[in-house]
Amino acid sequence: QVQLVESGGGLVQPGGSLRVSCAASGIIFSIFDMGWYRQAPGKQRELVAAITRGGSTNYGDSVKGRITISRDNAKKMVYLQMYSLKPEDTAVYYCNARRERLPDYDYWGQGTQVTVSS
Repeated sequence: QVQLVESGGGLVQPGGSLRVSCAASGIIFSIFDMGWYRQAPGKQRELVAAITRGGSTNYGDSVKGRITISRDNAKKMVYLQMYSLKPEDTAVYYCNARRERLPDYDYWGQGTQVTVSS
């Protein structure tokens, strides 16, 4: 059974930093592309950051320069380090695992809430 479990969300003040983590199980983690998406109330889910199985990264325009995605294949973990957080970063952050050109291999976690507020 595939599981993606996010952790590390919470309340942070504007300008603060936060790291969220995703623990994967039930998949051969090293062959999956991993990503973080977020969804704010009333808005569509959007890409935050992605990292391929080869380590190439891609970031959403709204977070470039403030967020770093990384992965640890040995631990089956993917991380999202966020800096200079803004209130508009408030959202539920979801972990995603997918195989390129294999749509049946597309998995999501339950999400972790990140709230940026003073």
